[in-house]
Amino acid sequence: MRFLVHCHNLILINTMKKFISLFFAISLSFAVQAQTVVYNQVNNIQYYESANDINDAYKQQKCLLDIYYPESEKKFPVVVWFHGGGLTSGTKEIPEALKNKGFLIVGVDYRLSPNVKAEDCISDATAAVAWVFKNIEKYNGDSKSIFISGHSAGGYLSLMVGMNKKLLKEYDIDADTIAGFIPFSGHTITHFTIRAENGIEGTQPIVDEFAPLYYVRKNTPPILLITGDRELEMLGRYEENAYFYRMMKVVGNENIKILELDGYGHNMAEPAFPLLIDFINKKL
Repeated sequence: MRFLVHCHNLILINTMKKFISLFFAISLSFAVQAQTVVYNQVNNIQYYESANDINDAYKQQKCLLDIYYPESEKKFPVVVWFHGGGLTSGTKEIPEALKNKGFLIVGVDYRLSPNVKAEDCISDATAAVAWVFKNIEKYNGDSKSIFISGHSAGGYLSLMVGMNKKLLKEYDIDADTIAGFIPFSGHTITHFTIRAENGIEGTQPIVDEFAPLYYVRKNTPPILLITGDRELEMLGRYEENAYFYRMMKVVGNENIKILELDGYGHNMAEPAFPLLIDFINKKL
């Protein structure tokens, strides 16, 4: 009997050793694959392509994008990133926190108020996303896995492009084919710069055609709203995101979540990036 038990234990030990060896071999294989991905970057691609747009000097200067892309035969998920700055400042960027994570990243520049009306920023953001849909596979991006994100004004733009379906429809693109939206501390009401251009105080909330909240509906791509701490955030930013979340739930939308980062104010991008990465990986 002892001999049989001893044999049984040996079999179990050998089986466990084989399993552990296989596990580490698979893990090492994935690690090696991740390390062997080589990324390149191409800068200052114009995303408006018509002759009239190209002849516009300010569009030539600002309506550009950078692409951080992997050299691979495989198609990679895409993150389109819009910078913040209140629609009055800032420039395109490829966030360091997203590099070498298995994504193709597109950093978008856009025109700024007061050089143009702030609503023109929305038009630029839409044109950039449309360009990505039509061209990103040339850079090993998966046009069926395009995620839109950005911080502050960039978060607002990402939501506007997705919520107002008329915008991308002008480019024959259904906004619901976007894989997901991850706005960081973005307005869901009408942006304060658009309100300021119309003589409206920043403390006066407005919900009109320039508010993501205006387009609440049941069916959308997945949305992850991330804000800073409600006591530390820019005026009302958590609360308007929470109201947007609640109204989406009221109409039956099951594709939306909201996260409040306790202890962080409006500059909450650093702790938000891991949440963005996790959100995308779970959707793939």
